[in-house]
Amino acid sequence: MTHLFLQKLDSRPLLGDGAMGTMIYAKGIPFERCFDELNLSNPAIIAEIHRSYIDAGSNVIETNTFGANRFKLAEHGLAHKVADLNLAGARLARRVVEASFKEVFIAGSVGPLGKPLAPLGRIRATEAQEAFRQQIAPLVEGGVDLLMLETFSDMLELIEAITAARQVTADMPLIAQITFTEEGRTLLGQTPQKVAELLANLPIDVIGVNCSVGPADVLYHLQALAAALPNRRLSAQPNAGWPQHIGGRTMYSAPPEYFGDYALAFVQAGARLVGGCCGTTPKHIMHMRAALDDPTRLPPSFPPDLGVKGYQLGGKEGGQLEPNQMARYLANRQFVVSVEMSPPKGFTAEKMLAGATTMQAAGATIINVADSPRSRMRMSPWAACHLIQTHLQMETVLHFPTRGRNILRVQGDLLAAHSLNIRNIFVVMGDPTTIGDYPHASDSYDVVPSALIKLLKQGLNQGKDYGGEPISQPTDFFIGCALNLTPPDVAHEIKVLRRKIESGADFALTQPTYNVAAAQSFITQYESEYGLLTLPILAGILPLYNSRHTEFLHNEVPGINIPEDVRQQMREAGAESAQLGVKLARDLILQLRPFVQGIYLMPAFNRYDLAAEVIEVLKQ
Repeated sequence: MTHLFLQKLDSRPLLGDGAMGTMIYAKGIPFERCFDELNLSNPAIIAEIHRSYIDAGSNVIETNTFGANRFKLAEHGLAHKVADLNLAGARLARRVVEASFKEVFIAGSVGPLGKPLAPLGRIRATEAQEAFRQQIAPLVEGGVDLLMLETFSDMLELIEAITAARQVTADMPLIAQITFTEEGRTLLGQTPQKVAELLANLPIDVIGVNCSVGPADVLYHLQALAAALPNRRLSAQPNAGWPQHIGGRTMYSAPPEYFGDYALAFVQAGARLVGGCCGTTPKHIMHMRAALDDPTRLPPSFPPDLGVKGYQLGGKEGGQLEPNQMARYLANRQFVVSVEMSPPKGFTAEKMLAGATTMQAAGATIINVADSPRSRMRMSPWAACHLIQTHLQMETVLHFPTRGRNILRVQGDLLAAHSLNIRNIFVVMGDPTTIGDYPHASDSYDVVPSALIKLLKQGLNQGKDYGGEPISQPTDFFIGCALNLTPPDVAHEIKVLRRKIESGADFALTQPTYNVAAAQSFITQYESEYGLLTLPILAGILPLYNSRHTEFLHNEVPGINIPEDVRQQMREAGAESAQLGVKLARDLILQLRPFVQGIYLMPAFNRYDLAAEVIEVLKQ
């Protein structure tokens, strides 16, 4: 006989609740506390949260037991309280439901153990099963209507949880929810298709997606599961966007109104149970309830560039990219303001972070981090990128010279960068060591920039190394190439650009540009030979500081040509030369803006105050 919950689920989509931890924290309970322990020490708080979700329209509420297994509780000295906390959580939820006089189902919430299973960790499969049974049995005893295994990223651990659940109860409805990253895989690398393959024949009633990412990415993952698991019940409970850490607090960007549209989109994609996860509140659930109850409201038609796949930009025809902020900006035709910074000469990064903060406040969207500029010894740029992204929540572009690296180090450094969530790679040859601090250092290299672009696009991004051997999972690098819009040999530069595009470049950063007419002419000539130039271009802007700086760039830096009238203006500016440089740079941006997709600003002499003045013209 089909369980009542499943009968209801088959007759109409049901609405779950939202975040428990977010609501507990909002009531002044610090994250350091054991939230599950509140079932005994402060049940009034938990009951109030349950009531708020029922009042908002939830058909299903989850017990406050997500982390109530012996491994997580041991971190708080509460491993001996597993049965008490789970039993109390279930009975508390039951009392709230009965007092509401509404038909609301109670899901016993069971999360991962918090420690990896063997062979990655030291927990054996039998230990994992015992820990899950120890948690699930009191939930069933306490009167839950179904079991919710949620936020799992290790399929082996989830399979042990399912096994344990079925050892405790053979017929209680069982939901298994998986969490995916923005790259469209679990933390251990499984795609939705692989997850579907592993779970397809297991004794579970609903398969779903929850946590980690916002509604757009969860919708993509849900669609992938639906395609791989036709005619299976599905669920979706996204976060309220990607979590951001601001002023010591964890913030979520997706507003409640946004969730109304996605409730309908999830149902259209095949979900029978929808709800929210981290960052969602009763207001989010209220908007989902209103959308589900409105028979005249149709699911929205989302643009194809939302979700995890489908970013088709410049570069090779038909190329698809995994998402990151820079890819999103360029896909949506937003004007990108990228600023170059050098890593510190030492291991303290305060000055670099202060400069990045100044640029962020002025309107910069991306920070470029150079690699040993002018062959001077500096901190590793991917460490600098990681610090900026961690402290400022601001995306970076990693400059990656091929010079001085053999093929082993190239691939190892790239995988290290990817593991630190650095996705944007600017491929360059790099400055020769003869001009730097260590002129006798090795200057050899195994690949040129166009070959490295091809390795990234057709190798690592396809899950293969240089030798064609598989790596654990594909990377999703977004790849930039160098370009000179005013080169001494236009025909040669056009051929090199074409080769980089065919290798798979996704965007270009240019040498400093001072002649707008010449830059336009270069693009016109390229398009006369190869057709429309779809590669997004970020035009190089290097503000001039004084006459000496101007003459040095023009006469001694290869690839930079500054018109005579500009050099004459800088000679005549005297003490006002720095401000004239700002004005000229602002004028260049406004003239270049109609035919480029952004700027690549290189502050002279680390004068971030002047650089801020330059980009503020875009706010006007």
